Amino acid sequence: MGSLTDVPGVRVGQVHKIGAGWLTGVTVVLPPPGTVGSVDVQGGGPATHETDALDPTSLVSQVDAVVLTGGSAYGLASAAGVQRWCEENGRGFAVPGGVVPIVPAAAIFDLGRGGDFSARPTPEMGYAAAVAAAAEMEGHDVERGNVGAGTGALIGRTFKGGVGTASATLEGGVVVGALAVVNALGLPLVEHSVVEEAVVEPVETRGRDFGKLNHQGLNTTLVVVATNAVLDVAECKRTAAASHAGIARALNPSHTLADGDTVFCLATGGVALDRSDETARQISLVTLQSAAADVVRLAILDGVASAEPVSTPAGDYGAYGG
Repeated sequence: MGSLTDVPGVRVGQVHKIGAGWLTGVTVVLPPPGTVGSVDVQGGGPATHETDALDPTSLVSQVDAVVLTGGSAYGLASAAGVQRWCEENGRGFAVPGGVVPIVPAAAIFDLGRGGDFSARPTPEMGYAAAVAAAAEMEGHDVERGNVGAGTGALIGRTFKGGVGTASATLEGGVVVGALAVVNALGLPLVEHSVVEEAVVEPVETRGRDFGKLNHQGLNTTLVVVATNAVLDVAECKRTAAASHAGIARALNPSHTLADGDTVFCLATGGVALDRSDETARQISLVTLQSAAADVVRLAILDGVASAEPVSTPAGDYGAYGG
């Protein structure tokens, strides 16, 4: 299945706290210097930081790190710790007197799931996750399940969610990887055959009571897609948008008012796509974006499959299908 770190130069660091009221954490994706990036938000209840800076019409085009965190809007404070690490290591947009690190972030809602509503990620946790990412060897494996930002994640408000990852290698040496933090309102979709016709339907969702969506903004799937292809910011934006199809293929429902579904796309620029003419360019981009949606789907399902049950003062959360 592979992982996000199959993309050369991309590293992942994760920290979390469990027990004594805690059930949350931070995941940091640290790309190589010069990585281009953008983002696409399609959920109705996002908690994000510095996403406007990734718009194709904005001044900067490069991303120094991406932070995925628990703690809802409070947890976005962890990005400050990652910015501090980047500044200390000279990573950022050059300005007179120093650098300004470009560190976008997005959060899931996991407040109180360990028993203490005030137990949420801090700048120190973000800094530690950045240090952990930088210490990893290139191509390292990514820990899955109840780790990092997936520590307090749930799906369907009943089952444990978590961190998952996947990758694919395309013709010409282009690698596309995805990492997902699955904290969704929806549940996984499975494929089966009925009257010799392939259909897709939700598992255990028909007739399921979702509380009439009375907890708006408490569910989110966060994704980082990375590739070693050469893409500009607009192409990263379009790839992030296309990757949302992977969320819809993996979870039902998705992109609701109660979800903050967000996809970041990073392009490290190691492999040039075929741009010999406009047709070749379009084929290259469509192929890459289709693969991105596929690995997003696999990463989400991997996150669900890797999640383990937990019991806290706030409740018991079982493994899906376990």
